[in-house]
Amino acid sequence: MSRTGTTGRGASPACSPDRPQVHPLRAVARLVTNAAGLFIAALVVPGVAVESVGGALAAALLIAALNALLPPLIAALRLPFTLALGFLLVLLLDAGMVFAVARLTERTLEVHSFFVALLVALVATAVNVALEVLLGTNDDDAYGLRVTQRIARRSRDRQVTDVPGILYLEIDGLARPVLQRALRDGHAPELARWVATGSHRLGEWETDLSSQTGASQAGLLLGSNADIPAFRWVEKAAGKVVSCSAPADCAELERRHSTGMGLLADGGASRANLLSGEADHVILTVSRIEAEKGPNPGYRSYLANGYNVLQTLVLFIYEIVLERIAAGRAKRRDVWPRGRRSVSYAFVRAGLAVAVRDLTVHSVISDMMMGRPAVYACFAGYDEVAHHSGLERHDTMEVLRKIDQQIGRIVRACAYAARPYEIVVLSDHGQTQGATFRQRNGYGLDELVKRSVEAAEVAPLEGGDENDSAVGKAVREATGVQQKKPAKDEVGGEQVVVLGSGNLGLIFLMEERRRLTMEEIDARHPRLLPALRAHPHIGWVLVRSAAHGPVALGAHGARYLADGRVEGEDPLAPFPPTAVRHLLRTDGFANAPDVLVNSFYDAETDEGCAFEELISFHGGMGGSQARPFLLFPSHLPLPEGPLVGAEQVHAVLAGWRASLQRG
Repeated sequence: MSRTGTTGRGASPACSPDRPQVHPLRAVARLVTNAAGLFIAALVVPGVAVESVGGALAAALLIAALNALLPPLIAALRLPFTLALGFLLVLLLDAGMVFAVARLTERTLEVHSFFVALLVALVATAVNVALEVLLGTNDDDAYGLRVTQRIARRSRDRQVTDVPGILYLEIDGLARPVLQRALRDGHAPELARWVATGSHRLGEWETDLSSQTGASQAGLLLGSNADIPAFRWVEKAAGKVVSCSAPADCAELERRHSTGMGLLADGGASRANLLSGEADHVILTVSRIEAEKGPNPGYRSYLANGYNVLQTLVLFIYEIVLERIAAGRAKRRDVWPRGRRSVSYAFVRAGLAVAVRDLTVHSVISDMMMGRPAVYACFAGYDEVAHHSGLERHDTMEVLRKIDQQIGRIVRACAYAARPYEIVVLSDHGQTQGATFRQRNGYGLDELVKRSVEAAEVAPLEGGDENDSAVGKAVREATGVQQKKPAKDEVGGEQVVVLGSGNLGLIFLMEERRRLTMEEIDARHPRLLPALRAHPHIGWVLVRSAAHGPVALGAHGARYLADGRVEGEDPLAPFPPTAVRHLLRTDGFANAPDVLVNSFYDAETDEGCAFEELISFHGGMGGSQARPFLLFPSHLPLPEGPLVGAEQVHAVLAGWRASLQRG
């Protein structure tokens, strides 16, 4: 078997992994770009002077030598809040190295203060990044791989073996139809190469009704996502909102669904996920957020190279600039639908599309050097940008291209891993696009409910971007930032609670600590169900009848799910044939809402509408949000027939791991 599994690159014995070789010409090119960065920084940063080009080369050589010696010492420290403290210390060290070289070579490089040295380091890194892209040397990972491999070789936990490992790389929110077009149009050249060479096959699976990361990752990683009706819901008996973004709630969900058979049990690693899959090694995993407070060796390989910290910071700033430019361009061109794109969102986008991505890639490569048997890593940048920019607009596809590029880095690193690896790339759900419910109507679902219930106060609609809330909380915890108490997590005093999960709306009538029947709702709030089912932007309404069981109501008809009877027009006709199956399953959940609402879906325009302020969305039914992909090695078996639900996909993923590592 090749060192990279089915990717078809060079082979070498697993028991003696190759050391990455730094090509002399590449090393010279890196030295020249570093010198050019210093020289240009001296031109643009006040209080800096470089004597000559030769002086810039000498200074760059000294800084490179210090970088090889000092950052690994900081990376080896057992620091609480490792990510925050380590990042800050290495950043200060980067500035300190420039300042020290200036003091050692006063006639060569002059820097007037420590703060100026920090600016020099950042400007020089920005120039280096630009030059490396122009020269085509930005994919040279030899030095970083050598550092990571050296750290792994010194670890007692390293496993060197011929038994294959498996990498599960999730591209959050990417639908199969969107990926197909990206492969065709050059937005994902690395993945396109796999398909073209026949090393991998492109498959598809269908999400559960709750087509969002919380339910999907529970199914994929733990094998069960029962009783997760949406991204957030009310547990009426406790009078509180449960959210797939809250660390305490994610920990509880994992406790409820863990069986000891998690996808990552027995030595696996979880990177940037909501749930850990029972992994032994975690970073930025919301359900295991406590791990971020103490020393975490998962960040060591990233912090051991000072260039990583500077590059991430430069690219973070660059991503913010790109977002503000893209937002302004969309507004000038009056692109529609157009999402909210505030300054604060630009920071969230940069955090997920750059910082979390870089940390994830370094941790996966480190896992391979350590010989972890299974790794599941989530790349959330595409999903985040698509929510606000649209499914296939320019800046969204550029984020996808960069994820594809990072997957290429992981593939190249496989040749130096402690064991051969198979790589599976998949998504947890897709997205569907369309103007929001509020944009179409001038009011939200909560306001529609408020004017349709009898003398009851309606809590403001709870919604929000799952990546901002989930991974954002993980990053804040990892960096020691004080967490704010979630708003409205206690709702025992509310009369009506309306929650949004993409184009899925949940209505909880809190007058009883149990689910109300359709008959009770009609008796107490006679205008509510007629107002919902008649609304042009609502596709169906699910309630439970005391007489007939679960019923899907539409504007001109109803479908009785228990016996399949239809009166008038079938409200589920525009949706997939599996809609009945999904609604029956959700109706059986203990935490199903009193009223479950799904937006309309127009197959002709491929549009629906979110009850949150996201122009591309997921969470319910309709369109490509329920059509995630599975890109897997061609020699691995896939069961005949459609894969419906994340639990079925878990069985496939776990089966692949077992077959590779059996015996």
